[in-house]
Amino acid sequence: MRTVLISGAGIAGLSLAYWLRHHGFHPVLVERAPAPRSGGQAIDIRGAARDVVARMGILDAVKAHHTGTHGIAWLNEKGKRVGTMTPDDFGDSGGIIAEIEILRGDLLRILADAVGDVEVLYGNVITDIAEGSDGVKVTFDNAPPRTVDIVVGADGLRSGVRSLMFGQDKDFVRDLGYYLSYFPAHTDLDLDGWELMYNLPAGNGVGGRVALLYPVGSTGELRALLGYVSPDLGHDRRGVQAQKDLLANVFAGAGWQLPELIDQMRRADDLYFARAGQVRLDEWYRGRTVLLGDSAFGGSLGMGTSMAIVGAYVLAGELAAAGGDHQAAFPRYHQEMRDYVAVNSKRPPGAFAPRTRRGIWMRNQFMRALPHLPGGGKMMGGIQKAANSITLKEYPPAT
Repeated sequence: MRTVLISGAGIAGLSLAYWLRHHGFHPVLVERAPAPRSGGQAIDIRGAARDVVARMGILDAVKAHHTGTHGIAWLNEKGKRVGTMTPDDFGDSGGIIAEIEILRGDLLRILADAVGDVEVLYGNVITDIAEGSDGVKVTFDNAPPRTVDIVVGADGLRSGVRSLMFGQDKDFVRDLGYYLSYFPAHTDLDLDGWELMYNLPAGNGVGGRVALLYPVGSTGELRALLGYVSPDLGHDRRGVQAQKDLLANVFAGAGWQLPELIDQMRRADDLYFARAGQVRLDEWYRGRTVLLGDSAFGGSLGMGTSMAIVGAYVLAGELAAAGGDHQAAFPRYHQEMRDYVAVNSKRPPGAFAPRTRRGIWMRNQFMRALPHLPGGGKMMGGIQKAANSITLKEYPPAT
């Protein structure tokens, strides 16, 4: 039985572990966090990824945790809605709202239950990968070394495995020019299933700023996103308290719901803060090491989760079809996925955080009119068509 070491127990890593077990492999997960992760933002499951989830037998569980979001609304400075968009606005072209939206933590729990009893080395990162003729010797920071057959980097946009095997981030990660943060919060607003986007112009030493609220059910629970445009100043490498202070300064003096959101952010135990980037790689494998999910093709807008789920299915299936031969399986995995990844990595129109009040007004007017413009679905990138732009092979399970 071939052993596959997966760096990262997130959505990509757990999905791959499920399909590897399905095909008779022995997966082992390595996770930097000291325990299973919880929390996180609302994420989308679209198109072919929904089919993969159904083949895993967890579609009903995923649907049961749908956040209930049915549209997005753009607000003006006074918090009044000036434009809306729903999944039906572009017909078969697909809109900006996914057919299924679920909290990342809920999806992780569902995937972990589906995977079952699998070894996880929590509180560890891979520090060295040395390939030999009969396997890969992997060294960890807090566990004894071990030799495995294959290593998979499913460890995110700033992948440690990719750095070890391919090179530094600067060579493969295109900087998108802004920072993002997420945290759980609560509101007394009646969101009624609507995501709300509120923008502020440049100020307080940064460029355009944005707040986006994702409702979770009808209890007032939500996930808040705060983002701002700025050169890369290393903010994502600061401690959590410093990041909270930074966000409070960036949004100081803002109106609408921002004072209350900042207060809740300061008290939140779960804050995600990162520099936005997009990964560009010509190949996703080197020798016995292969990349999956954000480490290989991260940085899409709304399709990262779906591509990770589909990629896990294809990678495990191609390894099974090749009898575990990585030299045959890895190129086939890349060939099956590359066009799907390319079309789903295109970012839709509409500035995320315009710098000026006029820019915010113009963006809001554009998004308001877009559903009614000829070719509006095409301008949005044909999101649903792109999400279904791969034909999933049938990979028989191990017997």
